Amino acid sequence: MLVALLPGDGIGPEVVAQAKRVLDAVCGDALSYEEAPVGGAAYKTQGHPLPPATLDLAKRADAILFGAVGDPDCDALERRLRPEQAILGLRKELTLFANLRPATLFPELADASALRPEVAKAIDMVIVRELNGDVYFGEKGMRTTPSGRRQGYDVMSYDEDEVARIAHVGFRTARARRGRLCSVDKANVLETSQLWRDVVIEVARNYPDIELSHMYVDNAAMQLVRNPGQFDVIVTGNLFGDILSDQASMCAGSIGMLPSASLDANQKGLYEPIHGSAPDIAGQGKANPLATILSAAMMLRYSLGMAAEADRIEAAVAKALAAGQRTADLGGAVTTEQMGEAVLASL
Repeated sequence: MLVALLPGDGIGPEVVAQAKRVLDAVCGDALSYEEAPVGGAAYKTQGHPLPPATLDLAKRADAILFGAVGDPDCDALERRLRPEQAILGLRKELTLFANLRPATLFPELADASALRPEVAKAIDMVIVRELNGDVYFGEKGMRTTPSGRRQGYDVMSYDEDEVARIAHVGFRTARARRGRLCSVDKANVLETSQLWRDVVIEVARNYPDIELSHMYVDNAAMQLVRNPGQFDVIVTGNLFGDILSDQASMCAGSIGMLPSASLDANQKGLYEPIHGSAPDIAGQGKANPLATILSAAMMLRYSLGMAAEADRIEAAVAKALAAGQRTADLGGAVTTEQMGEAVLASL
């Protein structure tokens, strides 16, 4: 099975390298790899953040392991050439519409959470985020008002099929867990969210065994801090999901701990840590590779049919943490490579 390695920018190459070491140890010759540039690294060498050869590899591969994109050197580029357009382009071209972001607190990291340990220890949820719609893909631009003032605009929109598609993923995810789904929207203000809520209710008729609730996004943000243990699965749109999943990561100890999967309708996926490229620590050996290693485990489970191998990796991560291994984001001094070695030793 072919895995596309797209390390990207900043700390991306460092954390992907450690994840590949773990995959090699667990999977042996079952996987083959091809690597390609993406993001700012691709722009600097090939003039585009998502070169045709990189996109071709992503399409040919059975799964994609992605690092991170983002480079301050590229901030002044026109939007279509900025590093972040690479991940948006991959989501669009591969129809990766369903983003799964599990947030679980490892017991050993209770003290690393921004929440009180007794609150944080209850965190065990999956955020299902829609990826192909919303303001990220809506009509956008800059214009001049009749009074001569500059105005930026980004259109938020969903059609009912897009909402139904991600709602089914949310319900199926809840069915595989504890049977509770919370749909997050802003239906008291946004017409887009009213459609979202209406369609989710319609889809719920197919899942009578799932307990469905609704919550406004501002309340959901508050409840993630106040009582995160109430959530099993959250399903929400692109913008809200982006914000809430980052918030959940800090509740669970560190943004360096959370993996993610972006899936198409056939379970082909792109797997990446939810953290960014962190250019301020790139090349210093300070990055936490665990989110990428856990993303690799998700890749084995969801796209490559290797659940037993995924279990081994996740158990090794837990064992390394139990042994006291901590990178800087977790309050320790273990380097990126040393954390990778700790996971290897725990397999």
